[in-house]
Amino acid sequence: MKSVIVYSSDYCPYCIRAKQLLNSKGVDFEEIKVDGKPQVRAQMSQKAGRTSVPQIWIGSTHVGGCDELFALERAGKLDPLLQS
Repeated sequence: MKSVIVYSSDYCPYCIRAKQLLNSKGVDFEEIKVDGKPQVRAQMSQKAGRTSVPQIWIGSTHVGGCDELFALERAGKLDPLLQS
């Protein structure tokens, strides 16, 4: 299984939903919290081109946020992406 990185915030409902989906699939992921860490958020923004959380990477693929993660799941593309 590919490595998964999730930039998140403790109080973000979208972050919680995205992590719940990954947990329900038994995916181990590295969570990088941006709360109170402007330099970490800036690093995430530079990599993702977005300032909102969550920002999710599966391997070297930038998935995007919670909506994009769930869209991959609905389309049946999340599991293959995790496995490839």
